[in-house]
Amino acid sequence: MLRLWKWYQNCLAVHPVKTQVVSSGLIWGFGDVAAQSITHLTAQNRLHNQNEKSTEDTGNGNNELKLNWNRVAKTSFFGFAFVGPVGHFWYEGLDRFIRNRFLMQPNSPRFVATKVAIDGGLFGPLDLLVFFSYMGFAAGKSFPQVKEDVKRDFLPALILEGGLWPLLQVANFRFVPVPYQLLYVNIFCLLDSCFLSWIEQQEDAPWKQWIKSFLPSKGKKGHDG
Repeated sequence: MLRLWKWYQNCLAVHPVKTQVVSSGLIWGFGDVAAQSITHLTAQNRLHNQNEKSTEDTGNGNNELKLNWNRVAKTSFFGFAFVGPVGHFWYEGLDRFIRNRFLMQPNSPRFVATKVAIDGGLFGPLDLLVFFSYMGFAAGKSFPQVKEDVKRDFLPALILEGGLWPLLQVANFRFVPVPYQLLYVNIFCLLDSCFLSWIEQQEDAPWKQWIKSFLPSKGKKGHDG
């Protein structure tokens, strides 16, 4: 394990962008495999519970997990093409911008809080928007369909992630050196990519409809008028 870590450090020092791109692509691809596995297990448990309530056991169908490798490749490409290169320059540039613009003491509470606020207010929503848009277009959907999918998935993901990522980023920006901050994020992106893929696969789940019910509706405005 130590040799692997030293090898990664050497790759990062010699080829920083390439290393971030490759690692991001692999992690996001693996995250989608995990997401499909979780979705499969959830569906199997639901089917099992339904069969238990029935007098006839019809649950002897094909329970084998069949991965959608086309989807895995598309999700992995998102890591290669967006998360890796954009994330690399984002964390480097964010640190440099705050140091030069606000002249704050590095790793001070104000320095960390400013980085977390900018990261959560800009890069977080952008990452979600690009992810859901890309996955929609990659699946062959039209612009109106992608727009509806983004409206369906963006807010639930933003709310759920908004409660966790700021806490993770506090530790990241406080204790992790800048060259390794994307690696830190990528480790948690293994869970995040799994989560986002799961969100996208949930489609019109009831809990999404509940969250969307709090949004202002054009139809309601028309009726109220």
